[in-house]
Amino acid sequence: MTAKEYIGTQLERFLKSKNISDIDIILQKPKDEKHGDYASNLALQAARHLKKKPADIAAEIRDFIRLDEKYISKIEIAGPGFLNFFAARGSLYEQLKQILEQQKHYGRSDLGNGKKAQIEFVSANPTGPLTIGHGRGAVFGDTIARLLDAVGYDITREYYFNNAGRQMRVLGESVRLRYLEELGETVTFPEDHYQGNYIRAIARTIVDTHGRSLKDDPESTVFKDTAEAVIFADIKQTIKRLGFEFDLFYNEKTLYEEGKIDAVVRELNKKGLIACRDNATWFLSSKLGMEQDRVFVKSSGEPTYRLPDTAYHIEKIKRGYDLIIDVFGADHIAAYPDVLAAVKALGYDVEKIKVLIHQFVTLTESGEKVKMSTRKANFITLDELMDDVGEDVTRYFFLMRNMNAHLNFDLELARTQSDENPVFYIQYAHARICSIISLGASKQLHPDQKANFQLLTETEELNLIKHLLAFPGVVKASAIHYEPHRLVNYLFELASLFHRFYTVCRVVSDDAEQSKARLSLIEATKIVIANGLNLLGISAPEQM
Repeated sequence: MTAKEYIGTQLERFLKSKNISDIDIILQKPKDEKHGDYASNLALQAARHLKKKPADIAAEIRDFIRLDEKYISKIEIAGPGFLNFFAARGSLYEQLKQILEQQKHYGRSDLGNGKKAQIEFVSANPTGPLTIGHGRGAVFGDTIARLLDAVGYDITREYYFNNAGRQMRVLGESVRLRYLEELGETVTFPEDHYQGNYIRAIARTIVDTHGRSLKDDPESTVFKDTAEAVIFADIKQTIKRLGFEFDLFYNEKTLYEEGKIDAVVRELNKKGLIACRDNATWFLSSKLGMEQDRVFVKSSGEPTYRLPDTAYHIEKIKRGYDLIIDVFGADHIAAYPDVLAAVKALGYDVEKIKVLIHQFVTLTESGEKVKMSTRKANFITLDELMDDVGEDVTRYFFLMRNMNAHLNFDLELARTQSDENPVFYIQYAHARICSIISLGASKQLHPDQKANFQLLTETEELNLIKHLLAFPGVVKASAIHYEPHRLVNYLFELASLFHRFYTVCRVVSDDAEQSKARLSLIEATKIVIANGLNLLGISAPEQM
């Protein structure tokens, strides 16, 4: 048990003794280390229940808690009733040993208890290579999967796509026209068709395979089928390069083939939630408290996004997942509430569905915004971005900010090959530790769980230890709140604390016992940095 866990347990005991059950215990790290290691406003929260002054309740809590030299050395009351807890050093040293014992497992937990979680992300139709517009969702979704896996969930990564409809018809026609150009024909290429070089490359592949045999066959499916196969292979390779693979690819077409689209309309109609207007099929979402009704099937007979997505979410629920996560871009923000309303109206539990919306990415270079358009092909692909700044930098920059905030991807900073680049700053800390441990080994000095940690008394040493011990809590918070940037910020602060420690404290010295203790401390730091970077999908190099 950690000092924080012990304090939390004691505070829970106090609430139970007062028959209070509707207060969440919050322990925070004080901004000023003089105010202890953990602070709680429980006394202020309990005031309305106990009808007493918060300061009096704080004094009661202080007297109630059992001081234990293994966990707490002191409790102070501050301000109107805040409680400041000081962790016992013995507890810090004991927990430091746990990091060395658990190694790569440190930070993992069984919070999820083996529950099944499905995470759907990227889900781009196979009309072109993945761009930086897809990148944020791809990296974010994979990192959420890694974090949930770390806290005990059984994870399925899923990619949902549609290889039918107008977009795919335009794709096939775009390739056909470029194919004719490759044959020397003069064609008029529409503005709304796909104009990227990848279209020309696919057309050349078809020329190499089929020659001129398709010149007078505009209805041939070869153009669309070849484009889909080539583009999907490219997408999968890009995803693999980002450091993960999908467990399942689900084709929207399956929903039609198995009659699940018709079933949704039929069941909604039975509930009086479907109407025909202007030759279109409408979902009467206004009856469910939504602002307006939505078109499910256009007058052309083509379904809108909302209908198949309703059927798809019902299928997810039927598969028995305990948690279903959708990672969408900001362009989905208006559509998904209607989908969930339809799913709920059909009697399914939408509480297990969590929709995560990430904001758009702006790419800047030399202070100027880089404009992008998929069809006009002046976009930057994810592969091009990784070629430019590397996979690690790409992932880190996509995770730097809260997903709810617009992301400004600064290419100049991303290209910087120094510790000004935040991901390198963290990786340098890991590489430097590896170098110091090698230096210690050359002098027959090694990290040791049995080292005399009582020798670690400098402020920089204690601050580093305390931050290391916060790692499991940060992993849990990052996972349950779906906020990877918490872990990003934690690792950057950890690197800063290590660099400060390294500047002040000489690790390998003539004092063998102190050297072993400090080598053990930096070994623990190395473990936490590596574990944290792994959760972000970023490498932890031993040399840089």
